[in-house]
Amino acid sequence: MTSLCTSILRRPIVRRPIARGTTHAAVLASIALLAVPAHAAGFADLSAVDTAVAQFTGLPIGVPGGAQLPVDRRLRLASCAAPFALSWRGAGRDTVVVQCPDAGGWRLFVPVVTDARQDAAGPAVVRGEGVTIQAAGEGFSVSQPGEAMESGAVGAWIRVRTSAKADPVRARVVRPGLVELPVD
Repeated sequence: MTSLCTSILRRPIVRRPIARGTTHAAVLASIALLAVPAHAAGFADLSAVDTAVAQFTGLPIGVPGGAQLPVDRRLRLASCAAPFALSWRGAGRDTVVVQCPDAGGWRLFVPVVTDARQDAAGPAVVRGEGVTIQAAGEGFSVSQPGEAMESGAVGAWIRVRTSAKADPVRARVVRPGLVELPVD
């Protein structure tokens, strides 16, 4: 075994020219194919997963209420033709579940940054409590009374409704008694 290794190591390195008829452009094109992004090679775009989680939580990565970290770029998930399905895992709202609803799809669990002070203080809004539902944008603000259908801490997304007959909507808890609707 040792003699085989030393004989291989003692051989000179031979540099061979590119095969006749092959252009440098063809060589560069084949090298470029090796650098194709993962999502272009049939894998899910992980930055799209990060964006979907940020839209779902309403907060960017790394802040309380947002994802702790971006999704690991080493993952090779099958591409997903349908839009991602996002939901909270459990009542603690400390993990977002991202699913590909395609047949044979995948599921990711994305941890969310929690603020220990908020968790110790308890929820800012309690189920059944009257809240002010606010929608604000650049140059305007609209609000009306409503009812919290779930309890939640500051930064949490809860269901609220404006009247007993109204369909519930998701809103983010801003402070005790105030929730905010996303304005797109």
